Amino acid sequence: MDKGAKKMKIAVNGGIGFGAKLNSKQLMTLAKYMNEDEELELTTFQQLYIEILEEKKEEIIEEFRRVGLACYPVGNFVKSLKTCNFCKGEIEEGMPVAKELNRRIAGKPVPFTLKVAYTGCPIGTAEPMLSDIGVMKVREHYNLYVGGNAKGKDAEVGALLVENLTPEELYDAVEKIIALYSEMGKKRETFYKFLKRIGKDQLIVS
Repeated sequence: MDKGAKKMKIAVNGGIGFGAKLNSKQLMTLAKYMNEDEELELTTFQQLYIEILEEKKEEIIEEFRRVGLACYPVGNFVKSLKTCNFCKGEIEEGMPVAKELNRRIAGKPVPFTLKVAYTGCPIGTAEPMLSDIGVMKVREHYNLYVGGNAKGKDAEVGALLVENLTPEELYDAVEKIIALYSEMGKKRETFYKFLKRIGKDQLIVS
């Protein structure tokens, strides 16, 4: 790779599946676009940051996608869904719902990085209570939490906003929350601070 060429950073992962995993073909494809002295950055969002040539962005992203890598923008966007390991199977743990929710929201621009977590059961291994927006599957429905904050002296678990949602109600509620944050949030205002400023009762989910 030409070290003098202009590069850009993108985020990649193996998509929504049974845990955060990459196979050998995906790893070799990533390595193809790295110099020997370059490193992959692993984030807390279950993503890897890699720098690619800006002039070949579309070509490289298409190659990544052909081997099953999902690609996302880096910066003030909704991050890809953080998920648990779906230990009981695809349908029971609601993976189709997780995949659809991720498809609808990941990569949307927001005032500051927004973390959304999904767990397929009340054990909560994806830590939805510590994310900006958290989804927990309980039997055949979904509970929605907001305002989790895992960092600093203000660390706080999220508050239950609404429960017993159907998949369509869940998609609608999360999209409305993100739209409101995008419209009313101040530049670089975290979702946690945004929620403290306006109050969770102002979130439109019905």
